[in-house]
Amino acid sequence: MSKEEKNTSTNSTEEQIVNPENTSAEAAEEQTTETENTEVDELQKLTDQVQELNDRYVRLYSEFENFRRRTAREKLEMIQTAGEKVIGDLLPVMDDFARAIENSEKTDDIAAVKEGIQLVHQKFAHVMTQAGVTEIEAMGETFDMELHEAITKIPAPSEKEKGKVLDVVEKGYKIKDKVIRYPKVVVGE
Repeated sequence: MSKEEKNTSTNSTEEQIVNPENTSAEAAEEQTTETENTEVDELQKLTDQVQELNDRYVRLYSEFENFRRRTAREKLEMIQTAGEKVIGDLLPVMDDFARAIENSEKTDDIAAVKEGIQLVHQKFAHVMTQAGVTEIEAMGETFDMELHEAITKIPAPSEKEKGKVLDVVEKGYKIKDKVIRYPKVVVGE
C-alpha cells in the first residue's frame, strides 16, 4: 500500500474511533427511516381499509334507497289496484240493476219489479260479504261510543231500554274488525 492510501485508511479508522456517534447516528437515521416506512405502510393500509368501508357503505346506502323506492312504487300500485277485484265483482250487480230498470219500464207487474230488486240486493249483499264487509248490528244493543254514532237521544219507553239503541237511522259497516262507517243511532235516556 502506498503512503496516501494508508493515510486515508487510517483517517477513516480514526474518524470512526474518534467519532463513534457517527455510526449510532447513521443507525438511528436508518431506524427512523424504517419506522417511517412502517408507519407509511400502516397508514396506507388504514387508508385502503377506510376507502373499502366507505365504498361498502355507499353501495349499501344505494341498495337501501333502491329498495325504498321500489317498495313505495309497489305500495302505490297496490293502493291503486286494491279495489280492482271488488269492482270486478260489482260489475255484474251493476248489469243486473240496468236490466231491472229496463224491465221495470216495460212491465206493469209490480211484484216482478220488487222480486228483481230483491234479487239484485241479495247479489250485492253477497258480493259485499265476500269482500269481508259486514253490517254492524246496533238495534237493541247497549250504546257504545266506540261503535255507534248517536245523532239524538229520546226518552226511553221503559227502564230496560235506557242506554240502548232504539232506532238505526243509517246502518254501519265494518271490514273484518275495522269500522268503515259507524251506524247513526237514536239512543234512549
